[in-house]
Amino acid sequence: MPKFYVTTPIYYGTDVPHIGHAYTTVIGDALARWHRLLGDDTFYLTGTDEHGLKMQRAAEKNGETPRELADRTSVRYREAWDALDIQYDDFIRTTEERHYKAVSKFLQAVYDAGDIELRTYAGLYCVSCEAYYTEDEAVDDKCPIHHNPIEHMEEENYFFLLSRYSQKLVDWIAENPTCIQPESRKNEVLGFIKTGLEDISISRSSFSWGVPIPWDPKHVAWVWFDALPNYITAAGYGADDESFNKWWPVDHHLIGKDILRFHAVFWPAMLMSAGITPPAHISAHGWLLLGGEKMSKTRLNQLFPADLARDYGVDGLRYYLLRETTFGADGDLSEEHIVQRHNTDLANNLGNLLARVTKVVQKKCNGVGPAPTAESPLRHVALESYEKASAAWEIVRTNDALEATWQLIRETNSMLEQHEPWKAEPGPLVDAVMGNALEALRIVAVLASPAIPRSAQEVWRRLGLPGEVTDQRLPGAAEWGGYPGNLELVPGDPLFPRK
Repeated sequence: MPKFYVTTPIYYGTDVPHIGHAYTTVIGDALARWHRLLGDDTFYLTGTDEHGLKMQRAAEKNGETPRELADRTSVRYREAWDALDIQYDDFIRTTEERHYKAVSKFLQAVYDAGDIELRTYAGLYCVSCEAYYTEDEAVDDKCPIHHNPIEHMEEENYFFLLSRYSQKLVDWIAENPTCIQPESRKNEVLGFIKTGLEDISISRSSFSWGVPIPWDPKHVAWVWFDALPNYITAAGYGADDESFNKWWPVDHHLIGKDILRFHAVFWPAMLMSAGITPPAHISAHGWLLLGGEKMSKTRLNQLFPADLARDYGVDGLRYYLLRETTFGADGDLSEEHIVQRHNTDLANNLGNLLARVTKVVQKKCNGVGPAPTAESPLRHVALESYEKASAAWEIVRTNDALEATWQLIRETNSMLEQHEPWKAEPGPLVDAVMGNALEALRIVAVLASPAIPRSAQEVWRRLGLPGEVTDQRLPGAAEWGGYPGNLELVPGDPLFPRK
């Protein structure tokens, strides 16, 4: 059985879940659900990043310990993902004992490879990024990402000799041309590497909240050298060789473009040093912007997933996040756009199709769904929809995958408009038209289930089909002729009431 391992970044413990975090997590969830439909042995990982100076300072400011802050924050993320129907297989916290053991083993492997040296470092440091910046990268002495003042820090650190890996990284990308997606991000990474890589500081001795360096416990690991290995910890590194060999390398790291350098340059080099295969794919999406700016806790320009799910429905929000923006590009998020997508795609197209079909079957077929015909123009549309959706999910083009699925919905509505079965007398023509519409809806329910799982299951139920739509397996479930007919349809309220 093929395996599929997909991850989100682990979210930082001083944040609260906002819609930017939800964007990545919903994409990961939908991708995992698609691969479960394919029958792949699927592992979906998310979690929280709980170490570092930023955590320690935030906890002190709140009059609590870093552990207490981390415990509170991790619960908030779990609650947010439960509210959005996120089916993760593991939720990792970097304060877990299993992670301490894995990071220690990983650090030791890199040290034993001769790629770590002790030096004194002085430079500009952004506490929010937990990263150093050069004078050229700083903008008016402020972080280019968070726009807060950068501090000058000087301390004795251990350094990872990243400069040794410039050519190896270039060779890795050349040998694996789809390892960084989209293409524009791959070119960005190559440009950064070719400007010359500098060694990076990977330990801190000015604070203690972190994983101790195994050969020098006066130092703790730099938060990124602690956070990035979460992906191998969850796979079983250092604890379960059979599990690790099964799941690694990861199939997809899903990340935001602001952490591309850490994932596509630092992380593969670290893995190479430790003798571990780099990721198969690193897919970087753009930002969801509010008023043209990235969401930020310090700017108070956030939208919260639970609030939006309450106002627009869980599936309405999930659909919007997956459909509105091309993966890799920035998106301009607004509640007006959410309403527009809800009313157009969900209420007018899918919801109206289901209601229309159910009503006609009630009136013309005594409420019992006819079987589809062996040949129908919709059969070819369904095949094309599946093929396009499958290709799009493969490269994380969720908007294209849903566009392909909705093409089948639109064509089915057009077929009904053409034949007007509500005006016809009961008989073979009505049975054929309605059977084909029911079959199209069955296939739509399967193809749409990664995006809108609750609504897809409700479509499945109203068609009179037994069991769970998530138990279907592709490509067989997308083949024409699966609706058996002679099933009693279940009427119901509008699937997506207009907003």
